[in-house]
Amino acid sequence: MAHAAHVSAVQALYKRILLLHRFMPIDLRALGDQYVKDEFRRHKSAWAEEVTRFMAEWQNYKDTLQTQVLEAVGNKKLAFGADLSEEKLKDFQDEQIGHLYELMLESTKLNRQFDIQDEGIPK
Repeated sequence: MAHAAHVSAVQALYKRILLLHRFMPIDLRALGDQYVKDEFRRHKSAWAEEVTRFMAEWQNYKDTLQTQVLEAVGNKKLAFGADLSEEKLKDFQDEQIGHLYELMLESTKLNRQFDIQDEGIPK
């Protein structure tokens, strides 16, 4: 039964994150959705200790994003993201640093891979 509860919690977190991504600019949403899908898929068979940390970090991400979305609704200014502390970066594995670097490059370059225009929203 505990396994079913865990699966349900993972699915609820995953769906909530994708729902919150709907408030992001469309190109960042596409990038974020793909990253979330890849990360959750990558951790399907992770060890229990790794899963605990994985869930805590994604819960943190969801909480931060939810706060930013609620603030954006109030003042109509979209500002997403947060700085990572040096202490947190030290906990990352080399592969994770590589993924993070690729994500940073993709999200900050002028001609993003996901250069999708959303009609109705002036640029």
